[in-house]
Amino acid sequence: MFLGTHHPRLDDKGRLFLPAKFRKDLAGGLVVTRGQERCLYVFSMAEFERITGEMNKSPVTARGVRDFQRVFLSAASDEIPDKQGRVTIPAVLREYAGLDRECTVIGAGSRVEVWATAAWEAYLADTEEAFSEQSEEVIPGLL
Repeated sequence: MFLGTHHPRLDDKGRLFLPAKFRKDLAGGLVVTRGQERCLYVFSMAEFERITGEMNKSPVTARGVRDFQRVFLSAASDEIPDKQGRVTIPAVLREYAGLDRECTVIGAGSRVEVWATAAWEAYLADTEEAFSEQSEEVIPGLL
């Protein structure tokens, strides 16, 4: 499970140091792809295979399914971290997420998310208040 907030920097070659606590779970390979809210999703290879397996159960005749699969998979990049725990973020994904030098990496349970720091701070400012005032069950049976 991926948890916490980290602030690695993107180097001049588009490489990102994975937070040390995430490296073991991602050492065997990972997939980075477009996420919602203009962040990137990073999955272990096993989790990505599980997700695509579930995705493949959806009817390809449904336009929403095709649209989601195209956007989600078309820029997906499988990577293996180097010995220093760095992964290259392809240019198309850096552009999509607006990444420059300052990045915020968060653990989001079964995935890691990579955000441009300014975008993460804006997102958090917009959603923290609603989170703290949530009076209805968002996830049934959770709390």
